[in-house]
Amino acid sequence: MKRTVLVTGASAGIGRATAILLAEKGYNVYGAARRLERMDDLKTFGIKPLVLDLADDESMVSAVNHIIKEAGSISILINNAGFGSYGAIEDVNMNTARYQLDVNVMGAMRMAQLVLPKMRELGQGKIINISSVGGKVALPMGGWYHASKFALEALSDCMRMEVKSFGIDVIVVEPGATKSEWGNIAFESLMKVSGNTPYKDLASKVYNSFEKVAKNVSDPETIAQLILKAIASKRPDARYVGGKWDAKLLLALKTILTDKMMDKLIMGQAK
Repeated sequence: MKRTVLVTGASAGIGRATAILLAEKGYNVYGAARRLERMDDLKTFGIKPLVLDLADDESMVSAVNHIIKEAGSISILINNAGFGSYGAIEDVNMNTARYQLDVNVMGAMRMAQLVLPKMRELGQGKIINISSVGGKVALPMGGWYHASKFALEALSDCMRMEVKSFGIDVIVVEPGATKSEWGNIAFESLMKVSGNTPYKDLASKVYNSFEKVAKNVSDPETIAQLILKAIASKRPDARYVGGKWDAKLLLALKTILTDKMMDKLIMGQAK
């Protein structure tokens, strides 16, 4: 019997690549995103697109109920949907900040709440939370985004211990810089929010560093393979780090350098 997978944020980037890979591997895949028309071509892979808005509880409840009614259960939830809103913490509008947390944190955890009852009933399941290296290492101008990913990491740790006895795995995937629409959105919001404020000099330096990083990023298919590895493992790790070599290096440096040393290292890249 095919295992049913729900991939959020399936219209582009890591979500799209993961949905396609899992469909090719024989999983029964539902791909979810806010805009249904952007997923029409996924049907050619046998993927079932559906509308999902992580800031709308009714939309989340409806999506999960639809899948359970149609497929019987959701064996694997991949919480991939999210975005990065950049700008100095002082400059970011609080409504924008709340929306960032609503989607990246509250939306992901609400999806987990909705799939867990059926997983507990069946005594098995996997919840894959797509975090980021930015869930461990914070960079200037990304405060609200990093806050969302740090929170997702903590919630994942708590949930992993809470549901282990029910036969459910909670796994965090921490990609490094990856080719996607995420970068363009983050770049645009950075300069729009802080490009003409007292933080404009730092904003420009961070923007320039982003452009350098964008030339050396991983393909989303690389992260999709990492997610498949986590799903296929009978005893998965709590975390998987993927992408370019510097992702693992940055996380390693975080464990051995002092905060002041990390600050100097990070700020040294913003030129």
